[in-house]
Amino acid sequence: MTPPTELETATTETAILNGGAADLDDVPYDVEMSLFDHLEELRQRILYSLIAVVLAIVACFWQVKPIVSLLEVPAQGVKFLQLSPGEYFFVSFKVAGYSGLVAASPFILYQIVLFVLPGLTRRERRLVGPLVLGSSVLFFAGLLFAYVALIPAALNFFISYGADVVEQLWSIDRYFEFVLLLLFSTGLAFQIPILQMLLGLLGIVNSDQMVKGWRYVLLGAAVLGAVLTPSTDPVTQSLLAGAVLFLYFGGIGLVKAIGR
Repeated sequence: MTPPTELETATTETAILNGGAADLDDVPYDVEMSLFDHLEELRQRILYSLIAVVLAIVACFWQVKPIVSLLEVPAQGVKFLQLSPGEYFFVSFKVAGYSGLVAASPFILYQIVLFVLPGLTRRERRLVGPLVLGSSVLFFAGLLFAYVALIPAALNFFISYGADVVEQLWSIDRYFEFVLLLLFSTGLAFQIPILQMLLGLLGIVNSDQMVKGWRYVLLGAAVLGAVLTPSTDPVTQSLLAGAVLFLYFGGIGLVKAIGR
C-alpha cells in the first residue's frame, strides 16, 4: 500500500476539521415537536417553577423572623413602628415573597435551560452553562453589594442628616419596601456584563463599539442610579452608578476575551 500523498493528507485533515465544525453547529438529540407539544412542555416548566416558588415562600415565611432581623441590621438600632394593625404581618408576607423568589431562582433558571436546550447547537450549549452560572453569581453579588454597601450608605445619610432634628422612628413597611427594592434593583443592574456577552456573541455589538459609547454609558449609569434607587440621596446613586460603570467596562473585557 502506497503512503498517502501530501495533497491527500491535507484533504483528509480539512474534511475532519470541517466535519468537527459541522458537528458544533448540529443540534444533538433533535426531535420534531408540534406547537402543542412545545406549549405543553412550557406549561410543565412554568408549573414546576411556580411550585418551587410557592414552597420556597412557605419555607421563608416559616423562618421570616430571622430574615427580618438580618435585613434590619443595616438600620443600626433604629426603632421600627407598626403604624396600622397587621402591618408587620403583611410585611412578613412581602419579605417571604422576595426571599422565596430569590431562593427558587436557581431552580427557575434550571427549568428555563431545560426548555431551550433541545433547540440549541453544540456550540451554543457550551455557552449556556457559563452564562447561566455567571448570571446567578452576578445577581447574588448584586444583592451582597446592596446589603453591604448601598443600604448602609443610604441609611447613614438619612440618619445623620436629621439626627439633631428628629428622632429616628421608622415605619416597618416603608423600611422594607426601601430595602427590598434596592436589593432587587441592584441584582438586576449587575446583569449588565451578561447582556454585553449576549450582544457580542450574537454579533450585534463588538467590544470596540462598546468602548466608543462610554460617554452614553456614563450618562446612562447616572440615570440608572437615579431610577433604580428608591431613595434620592446622592451617596446611594453614586455608588450604584459607579458599580454599573465598573461592570460595563468589565463586560467589555469579557467580550474582548472571546474575540468579539
